[in-house]
Amino acid sequence: MLYLGKEQLKNEKERFSALGIKTPAYDFEEVWKNTKESPIWVHFGAGNLFRAFHSVLQQHLIEKGETDKGIIIVSTNSNEVAEKIYRPHDNLSLNVVMKLDGTLDMEVIASIAESITTKNNPESWQRLKVIFQQPSLQFVTFSITEKGYDLTNLNGEIREEVKREIAQGLDNPNHTMVIIASLLYARYQKGKLPLALVSTDNFSHNGDKLKEAVVKVAAIWQELGFVEEGFMEYLDDETRITFPWSMIDKITPQPSKDVADRLIQLGYGSAQLIHTNPNRPAIAAFVNTEESEYLVIEDRFPNGRPALEKVGVYFTEKNIVDQVERMKVCTCLNPLHTALAIFGCLLGYSSIADEMKDEDLKALVEKIGYVEGMKTVTDPGIIEPMNFIKEVLEVRFPNPNNPDTPQRIATDTSQKMAIRFGETIKLYVERDDLDVADLTFIPLTLAGWCRYLMGVDDEGNEMKLSPDPLLDEVKQYIKNIEFSNPDSVGQQLQPILSNERIFGMSLYEIGVGGKVEDYFKRLIKGPGAVRRTLHELIISC
Repeated sequence: MLYLGKEQLKNEKERFSALGIKTPAYDFEEVWKNTKESPIWVHFGAGNLFRAFHSVLQQHLIEKGETDKGIIIVSTNSNEVAEKIYRPHDNLSLNVVMKLDGTLDMEVIASIAESITTKNNPESWQRLKVIFQQPSLQFVTFSITEKGYDLTNLNGEIREEVKREIAQGLDNPNHTMVIIASLLYARYQKGKLPLALVSTDNFSHNGDKLKEAVVKVAAIWQELGFVEEGFMEYLDDETRITFPWSMIDKITPQPSKDVADRLIQLGYGSAQLIHTNPNRPAIAAFVNTEESEYLVIEDRFPNGRPALEKVGVYFTEKNIVDQVERMKVCTCLNPLHTALAIFGCLLGYSSIADEMKDEDLKALVEKIGYVEGMKTVTDPGIIEPMNFIKEVLEVRFPNPNNPDTPQRIATDTSQKMAIRFGETIKLYVERDDLDVADLTFIPLTLAGWCRYLMGVDDEGNEMKLSPDPLLDEVKQYIKNIEFSNPDSVGQQLQPILSNERIFGMSLYEIGVGGKVEDYFKRLIKGPGAVRRTLHELIISC
């Protein structure tokens, strides 16, 4: 068996090659040394998307001779990934691209120079402060999901545990946004050094949400006298600090047992799935992902940046990023994924690819994308919308070698509704050439989510719900609704459907709330009601 580690990579390249695994075409230890001495890129969120995309981009840029620096990764929520995946393998990773023809493209990624954990780790916290005080640091990226930016509860108030953390001051924080605010203050104190902070998470105007959260923390600290007044000016000075918008797209499922088995059969021994918690997905020293990928970033970097455009990244103006992001996040991919997640869970599916063989589900996402959503899309010029959605529905989602699940996509759905569906609904309200009353399948999906929250599948069996930060809050409004009894609904959905934090608006004020309630009542009529309602609407519209 061949195992992943720096000594093996240095001394047994031929064995990696014999297994069909590409190895780095550069002196990775020299790159690690250069990175630690003069860091240019820090990334928060050391999960699968980062390992399959960001780290691979930088590896290929190093191989082109465009930079001699890698990436420093930071894990804030848990130390498990760093301690059980990164460090035992010397921060190396195996990237496995699952091609449509069933073959695997395998590559050892060595662009990660250092892994840092901040949770209950004062020593690492000091190291991170030193890194942020380096003039060489050009930018920080994030892949922490929507909930990583959120400081507030369902009512829009700062959560009590976050209030307490902010009130404790700038030392050893836990919440990622509080950590970033503290690190930026350290950089401010070092001479107001410039930096770009780039959210690469899947939601609209992600840079603005990142800035809003950081500024909110800083403003409270200023009121408490913890930071100088000049710090707020520093955060708002775009010659010093920027929060560029971005759009990222690469479907990266959890590590697959099928892929692990194939790797082990090849003779690759570092492929075991590690279960750190029965309530969490397994982690592994490899990442499996699809072939397609897109990353579009607003080109605002006050301290410079690597030439990532030479490895496929689009750098452009904010309005173009906005158009691409809206095309993808609000129409051509993310809402379709969420619709498949909701109805896939209810109908007992465990594979996105298998769902695309279901004529009703296939028609559902085609109608949301091609019919209801595409009317709101502006062609950004750099990626053609119809080609993009066609690739999604005909190549990417149906890929049988991509082991993605509706249960994974259903994670944190409350954080996604406003972006993935709310933005389209708003345009139907605002534009004279569109009528919100014409929407059918987007309201059906919103009703499907409320139905999903009951934790009962279409056969009436108990169904496990995916993690969501608002799950306990929204379930309290669902708990008294009875399966097979539409009369029990009453007004119990109204606190959810009128909540602007979930949908971006009150659905009742724009004339959609009643339709969602009606669809929900049809969906709970008894066993088979989800399938029946879905099919009836598909054939009638």
